[in-house]
Amino acid sequence: MLTLVPGTMGGGETYARGLLRGLPSRPGIKATAYVGRQAEGFASTIPEVVCQSINGRGTTAGKLTTLARGFASGSKLRRVMEDADVFHVPFAVALPKPAKEMAVVQTLCDVQHRDLPHLFSSAERLYRRLFYERTTRAADAVVTISDFAKRTIIEHLGIPAEKIFIAHLAVEAEDFTPNLGERDDFILYPARGWAHKNHARLFEAMRLLEVSHPHLKLVLTGGGLESLENIPGNVEVRGQVRLTELRELYRRASCTVFPSLYEGFGLPPLEAMASGCPVASSTAGSLPEVVGDAAVLFDPHSPDAIARAIVEAIARSGELQVLGLERIRKFTWEACAKAHEEAYAYAAGARDRRLAAER
Repeated sequence: MLTLVPGTMGGGETYARGLLRGLPSRPGIKATAYVGRQAEGFASTIPEVVCQSINGRGTTAGKLTTLARGFASGSKLRRVMEDADVFHVPFAVALPKPAKEMAVVQTLCDVQHRDLPHLFSSAERLYRRLFYERTTRAADAVVTISDFAKRTIIEHLGIPAEKIFIAHLAVEAEDFTPNLGERDDFILYPARGWAHKNHARLFEAMRLLEVSHPHLKLVLTGGGLESLENIPGNVEVRGQVRLTELRELYRRASCTVFPSLYEGFGLPPLEAMASGCPVASSTAGSLPEVVGDAAVLFDPHSPDAIARAIVEAIARSGELQVLGLERIRKFTWEACAKAHEEAYAYAAGARDRRLAAER
C-alpha cells in the first residue's frame, strides 16, 4: 500500500482498514502490509514493513513523486517482497511493478471514470486508464466491492467474470451504539464534496423542505466541502469531523440521506443503520444492492423525490431502525477477508498455469 496517504483516500481507506481487521480471521493467510513512511502504523493487526524510500503526500504533485520514487526503487522494493506468494494491490496502482513470479491480485472498486467521464479531467481519465486499467487487465485475479461494480468492470474492461471476486464492505457493529429513542431535527449527509455526491440537488430538496418542514436542518460532513456553492440557509457545513463526532451525529440525526449519483458500494448508509438512524438512499449504482429493503429509495436526479424520501424515512423511523439493524448483519469484514482468500488462491493457480505455459 505504498500509495496510501491516511486521511485522503475516502472509502478506499475504509476498505483497507476493514480488510486488515478481517485478514487475521483467515488462518490460511499470512499477510504483511508494505507502506511508505507517511502511513507508518496503519496496519495494526498484521505485520507491517515501512519502505523508507517512500514518503508520499495526498496532493497531485505528491502522488506523482510517490510514483516516481516507487518505480525508481522498484528492484529494491521487490527484493523486500520476494518471499510473497501473492502481491495484492488494494489501491489500484501496482507499486512497485510486481515480479513475474508473483501472483497479482488487483482491487478495483469501480470504473466511475468510464461511467461518468464528464466528472473527470482528461488528465485524470488518462491516469486511471494507464494505472488502474492496465494493472487490472494484467492481474491474475480482481477484487471488487459489489455486484454492480463487477458488472461494469466486465462491460468496460472485458475482464472475464470468473477472475473477478466480490468482497462486500462492512461495518463493525460493536463500533456503533444504536439510538432507538428520540432523535434531533436534523438530516445528516456524510460525503466528500465530489461532483457525483450530488450536493446541488440535495440543496434544492432542502429548499423545498424549508417551506414544508421548516424545523428540519441538514448537516454536512466530509472533506472538500469548501467548494460547494449556493448553500441554503437550512444547511450547516461542518466539514471534516472526528470519527467520534460523526458517530454521535449518526446517533442523533432524524435521518441520513445519501443522494449519490454513483457508488461502487456506499458505506455510510450501513454506518447509519448500525447507529439506529433511518436512511433515505439514492437508487444509483450499488446502493439498492447495499441497503436492500432497509431504506427509502429515491431517484437522485429529482429534488422533489429526495425531499419526499427524507420525510418518509423519518415517518417510518421505528420500522427502518429494525430493518437496518438486521441488514448490517449481512456485511462483515470476516466475509470480506474470505472473498480475498478465494481471490488469492485463484490468482496463485493462474500464476502457476501462466508460468508453466511460458516454459
